[in-house]
Amino acid sequence: MAAEAPPSKLQAQIDIPTPPPCSADDSLATETLREQRLSFFASRYTRRRRSDTWIISLFVILHVLAFALTMAVNDCWRKSHRDCALGAFGRLSFQPLRENPLLGPSASTLDQVGALRRDFLTENHKTWRFFTFPFLHAGAIHLVINLCSVVFIGIHLEQEFGTLIAGLIYVLSAFNGTLVAALFIEKRPAVGSSGALYGLLGATLSALIQNWDLYTNKFTALASVLLVAIGNFLLGLLPYVDNFSNFGGFVSGFLLGSVLLSGPQVREVVQGKGGLLDNDLKSSIRSRLRQKLDRPVYRSVCLFLFVLMLAGCFVAVSQGLNMNQYCKWCRYVDCVPSKRWSCSEIEAFCETMVSNEQMTLTCMSNGNFKVLPFTNISQARMNDLCSMICS
Repeated sequence: MAAEAPPSKLQAQIDIPTPPPCSADDSLATETLREQRLSFFASRYTRRRRSDTWIISLFVILHVLAFALTMAVNDCWRKSHRDCALGAFGRLSFQPLRENPLLGPSASTLDQVGALRRDFLTENHKTWRFFTFPFLHAGAIHLVINLCSVVFIGIHLEQEFGTLIAGLIYVLSAFNGTLVAALFIEKRPAVGSSGALYGLLGATLSALIQNWDLYTNKFTALASVLLVAIGNFLLGLLPYVDNFSNFGGFVSGFLLGSVLLSGPQVREVVQGKGGLLDNDLKSSIRSRLRQKLDRPVYRSVCLFLFVLMLAGCFVAVSQGLNMNQYCKWCRYVDCVPSKRWSCSEIEAFCETMVSNEQMTLTCMSNGNFKVLPFTNISQARMNDLCSMICS
């Protein structure tokens, strides 16, 4: 038999290995790579974010309901004889801007629904106002700015560290801020819904400092916190908004954040061929988180300072301490003098004269007067107008 001829080049078959299908590990690594590119407060390492934000949403709803109730009680359309801003809202319309530049209720309405005032605490001992003070807003502008800030900061904090921790920081910061505000409160109504917001800001700053190496765009995060803090502080310089509750809330939030916030949850990436996180990097992550959890001295000191602050403010308020007697300039941290209002404690006394269905209010201290084209006016509303004339 003749020998078989060798196969020609055209007949030769070349075996090309088929590439393996993408594994779940590679997909997970790709997903992790995308998560690394997050900008604001995004961890350099992949983490498991919680989707529940119900506690912050609940607080926002409570604030909105409280403000709606406040405006219903205010009833500018009837009590102020239709001298209102945005009168189309009827009963929910706002006091004139010369009276409340934040588009809100009158001073007497804030007193009625639970604002803080020094004589309410020292003479009448209305301690229930400690629980209404953190939920009240001075006006619609105050409400929108404050709640937008709470949503911006609070939802991130709740997703990152959990509902229980976010809610605890919110409530305790609000209460401690209320106690601090009571030490500086004067003889005019004030509300302090921003105290809880500053607690969230303090906790966020604490978390950022503790987990500095785990976060990207740190200075963007710091600038965001600073911008929110400055904006709400400037808002606190207007009438009826208390700034001292902001200071108390911020310090409380920072201390509580140092105690409760250790670090974002980190999830391991399964290492396959070309895995995204190698063993050395994963060991570094575990080491850093372990180090943050092993800070008993730092956490104990922060917890002690928070309890000391809470107890000290509580005792000082129960003794009726007025810090304005020791700090004459402190009132200007909470108020900017203007032609429309005064930052000093002035007792407003007005003389009333009724003639020809008109009422004339004359301030006894500066001689200013106002003529009203009606006489059927409540004593509370008369006190509001008298305070405006004398300021």
